[in-house]
Amino acid sequence: MPEINIPQEVADLLLATPKYRVDNRVWLYPYAGEKVVIPLRAQSGAEEFLLDLYRGRDDPAKETFQNRARGSVVLARLDKGGPPHRNPDKKKVETPHLHYYREGYGHRWAKPAPVDIFTNLGDTRQTLRDFMGFVSITNPPRIQ
Repeated sequence: MPEINIPQEVADLLLATPKYRVDNRVWLYPYAGEKVVIPLRAQSGAEEFLLDLYRGRDDPAKETFQNRARGSVVLARLDKGGPPHRNPDKKKVETPHLHYYREGYGHRWAKPAPVDIFTNLGDTRQTLRDFMGFVSITNPPRIQ
């Protein structure tokens, strides 16, 4: 999927845009090695978003929660488990870490998962709720 570069102000606005589920479907949390892509939209309907949920195949404790806009613009991604990340400045960031959009770099920058946002990284349900709050999902999808 090609990376689209958008101005930082637009990315920040998209991240802060309240997002809503598109229907009342109940989504199943992914099994090991699976990915679930859940559509979301802005209340005005002017923008569509995606919430990606992924669980590692070999290590089910490896989880990724991601929010995309415009199909391929990653606004934010939380990685739990898995290897550390190396930022463009060559600094290593241990897991869990939060990727965020940065103009000119896409989502290649990460920082340690902020503990003031992610209150209990050992609890998948709470972490998913925290992530959805962070990316401004105000009417979240129903996930079992």
